[in-house]
Amino acid sequence: VILGKTNLHEFAFGTTNEDSAFGPARHPLDGNRSPGGSSGGSAASVADGMAYASIGTDTGGSIRIPAAACGLVGLKPSVDEIPVHGVVPLSGTMDHVGPLCRSVEDAALVYDILRGARAGAEPREPWPVRGTRIGIPRSYFLAMLDPQVAAAFDAGCARLADSGAVLEDVEFPHAADIAPIYLHLVLSEAAAYHAKMLDSRGDDYTPNVRIRLELGRYLLAEDYVPALHGRRLLSPEVDAALPGRAALLLPALAIPAPKIGVATVRLAGVDEPIRNVMLRLTQLFNITGHPAIAIPCGRTAVEGLPLGAQLVGARNDTGVLLRVAAAAEPYLGPGTSRWGSGRSGMGWGGMSGGGA
Repeated sequence: VILGKTNLHEFAFGTTNEDSAFGPARHPLDGNRSPGGSSGGSAASVADGMAYASIGTDTGGSIRIPAAACGLVGLKPSVDEIPVHGVVPLSGTMDHVGPLCRSVEDAALVYDILRGARAGAEPREPWPVRGTRIGIPRSYFLAMLDPQVAAAFDAGCARLADSGAVLEDVEFPHAADIAPIYLHLVLSEAAAYHAKMLDSRGDDYTPNVRIRLELGRYLLAEDYVPALHGRRLLSPEVDAALPGRAALLLPALAIPAPKIGVATVRLAGVDEPIRNVMLRLTQLFNITGHPAIAIPCGRTAVEGLPLGAQLVGARNDTGVLLRVAAAAEPYLGPGTSRWGSGRSGMGWGGMSGGGA
């Protein structure tokens, strides 16, 4: 049962859900804050109890970012695993479709339906925690976090370790190149799709989205081709970190849900653009196509805003990732979900795209 449409960042090209013809989507716990984006309306509809689940799209984190901001589970399967036919593209090589839900169990059910399988057709017993090896990429991914995000993540890791999980540091030698590689790919591919509309209806775009699309028109083949080469460097690095390990573990969003209209956030003594910070931990796995899932991981001390962790699995092994996520869920965020693992049976949420 489809309940309706949900709001999203215009053409899925943003992380805050502020640039929309319908006005910004608002966080269900604090109307002055963003629910994340670009699938912000999808996340808000589930977090506020309007629907059992909703659908988002994810080109740089736009399922996992709003899931983390709203205390939900958000699944980005392996690239091309769920068809994107009918979705307005942002970046044809990095777009993904996936569910936003209240629990890993719900996400597994919706994932089965989206890929054309009978819901629950594959029994997925949780992965055993004791003895399970999990890789943690530290040097880049944990270097720029809000202190409350860092504390919640460390606490979740400690609970896993106390339960017998084996946490091991891993490194990605080209991690510093993630952002420029992503930017050159997404800007070029988005500008190519929107070229005709930018010429004929440019004034109809919201200014921030139009600026990013116009920037893409100035990129050259000598910018785009090296970005493709960069993808071929990053993908094997993620592959190499996974053999013998059940998953990789890192935060899903470096900050709590930001206030609407705030352009920068101060981290590690530096004022950073909100968009860059919100994409920092998720965009690699769109470049490489590995499956990734956001799971609640604590709350902020004063406002009680949700925080999220992220598990990443081997390419085309989303089923295994869901089993690992189901096992880790109670250790990463015990008591953080507003809904527990129950399901309301209220029907489907609206379908939005959210590819930023």
